[in-house]
Amino acid sequence: MPEQLVFAMEVTLNGLMAGVLYALVALGFVLIYKASGIFNYAQGVMALFAAMTLVGIMQGQVPFSHVINAVFGGHITHFGWNVPGVLAIALTVAVMVLLAWLVQVLVMKHLVGQEPIILFMATIGLAYFLEGVADLMWGSEIKTLDVGLPQGINLWIDEATFNIFGYGFFIDNLDIVATVIAALLVAGLVCFAQYTKQGRAMRAVADDHQAALSVGISLNFIWVLVWSVAGFVALVAGIVWGTKSGVQFSLSLIALKALPVLMLGGFTSIPGAIVGGLIIGVGEKLFEFAIGPMVGGATENWFAYVLALLFLVFRPQGLFGEKIIERV
Repeated sequence: MPEQLVFAMEVTLNGLMAGVLYALVALGFVLIYKASGIFNYAQGVMALFAAMTLVGIMQGQVPFSHVINAVFGGHITHFGWNVPGVLAIALTVAVMVLLAWLVQVLVMKHLVGQEPIILFMATIGLAYFLEGVADLMWGSEIKTLDVGLPQGINLWIDEATFNIFGYGFFIDNLDIVATVIAALLVAGLVCFAQYTKQGRAMRAVADDHQAALSVGISLNFIWVLVWSVAGFVALVAGIVWGTKSGVQFSLSLIALKALPVLMLGGFTSIPGAIVGGLIIGVGEKLFEFAIGPMVGGATENWFAYVLALLFLVFRPQGLFGEKIIERV
């Protein structure tokens, strides 16, 4: 088999893995937009906040310790214990549910009926507020996140591909685990939406708020539920990305990677987020592999956005989005 074709196969596999990571972030956007019509700019910061909270709980760090020390004096930083990863994840989920409730009660509840641009601006304010609170709670230094996910080259794939092609593929174990987690997460979300009472209520609210109200569905409860699920998705994305690149404030920028995914897949489609993520992941890797050397490289930084712009021009609703026609 030609050498270039073998390299292209390895690049494609790595692109699929990267696409799954993009899709994980995009899922949080889709859930909130589908249920409430709000484009949640704060989704990336929610992933950062969840990851920082998880690290802080695991390390037994005292929240707001440097603020407490500055006001009252002293050098308190840690409780003196470490929390196991599974328990820390459960506690972080509880924190994200509490955050969802606070967002609904203190912010979104008072903006019902406002224009979409006002709701969007509210989520921008929420993003910067959350980033500041995360800094105050856990500090701004770069943190290492280790919940036991495997990392490094997968030796089985390396050996198997070497025996077949004479060249071992480099596939990261973390990317494989992330793919499995994303598949389980999507399957869980689909089952939740299809087979549970709360999931069906969530779909009803997404279809028609007024009709859902008329049959006794509580919008406040559903929106808290949606923000909670989005918070859980943000936690999963934060764990994977935090394990991969460390928990730091640039983690919130992963939201920018989700934007072209949403443009391709559609803002209202969970399958669209997955397919869009895979297209972006594979497309940017293959483009960098095939065209990058001809134009000086670094095409991964802009390829996804150019592709998304082309979709906006010819199919603005995305591959799986709903085409909305307003009669006048």
